[in-house]
Amino acid sequence: MTQKEMKLTMEEIFKEIQRTREAGQKEYARENSNAFANFERIGNNLNLSKEKVLLVYLLKHIDGICSYVEGYKSQREDVRGRITDIIVYLCLLWGMIDESN
Repeated sequence: MTQKEMKLTMEEIFKEIQRTREAGQKEYARENSNAFANFERIGNNLNLSKEKVLLVYLLKHIDGICSYVEGYKSQREDVRGRITDIIVYLCLLWGMIDESN
């Protein structure tokens, strides 16, 4: 892949990340005023911080990527979807860190 092709690929990836985050906000957070509402709800139910809840979701996707890299190609979700979700989770974690500072 050329540098120009990679640049275009990254532009498409970032668009997909934004679409995924917006869809997730509507489906999971359910509140425009709190981007972390779902992590807080689950954290309250399990007595975990929102950051730890996010980490569980993140690790689930990392585990799926590990399976893909090890040769298990038939998954319920395209591996690129898992990569997109991981990037979204990392952005959300960044936001959580910003909020706590």
